[in-house]
Amino acid sequence: MGVVNVTPDSFSDGGRLQDPDEAAESALRLLSEGADLIDIGGESTRPGATPTTADDEVSRVIPVLRRLRAQTDAPLSVDTHKPVVAAAALAAGADVINDIRAGTAGLEMWELLRSTRAGYVCMHMQGVPATMQQAPRYDDVVAEVDSFFRERLKALANAGVSAEQVVLDPGFGFGKTPEHNLQLLRATDRLSRQGRPLLIGVSRKSFLGRLVGGEVTERLGGALACTLWTVRHGVGIVRTHDVAATVQALRMQTLLGEGAA
Repeated sequence: MGVVNVTPDSFSDGGRLQDPDEAAESALRLLSEGADLIDIGGESTRPGATPTTADDEVSRVIPVLRRLRAQTDAPLSVDTHKPVVAAAALAAGADVINDIRAGTAGLEMWELLRSTRAGYVCMHMQGVPATMQQAPRYDDVVAEVDSFFRERLKALANAGVSAEQVVLDPGFGFGKTPEHNLQLLRATDRLSRQGRPLLIGVSRKSFLGRLVGGEVTERLGGALACTLWTVRHGVGIVRTHDVAATVQALRMQTLLGEGAA
């Protein structure tokens, strides 16, 4: 899953792809590098981020979606927790909604999923982006995320959303300390036993810098280590800014007989 942020304030590449044509070109480049799907974000969800209005989010995302859908049949995902943005995105050609709130803001999102049969990334987050990293606490982070997945899958089924539509994301960096993230990474085997694909998104995140050093653009090595580890232990989708390097690492792992897909 290649990342295309069309925001002015994302932690990694905010402001770089404000022009829809440039954003579409960036997405097409990621596909040429080996991405299987593209995730487009119109609202920064970095720690401390200020919420974006639905109108602003739509104005950023929809022009990029339309350009891409006219040029590729590749699956397109939109990173949003707002039902109105999700509805506009699906109407413009998106295939997947990547929801950091996992439907906890209300059932409107799930009603949309039920009616459209769109794909859905259901992510765990403690708190909200503006405050989530101030003091995250868990008694047992792995057990709590695992339980959250079970509860969300049951609730989604009760809302009429098929399990086949759902991908699960532990939400690395979303209300977790570096040690919480390490515990979740080590527990990939357990988290991948819910019967649905598991997605990880660690690309360039701050916990990598705190654990092994490196500024935002200097964390590829740490991200690749997480990728190789988690793919060996059951992860099905890797969300990354660095598609070419990630694809190369996974291909090499396959050649070495480590069982990567």
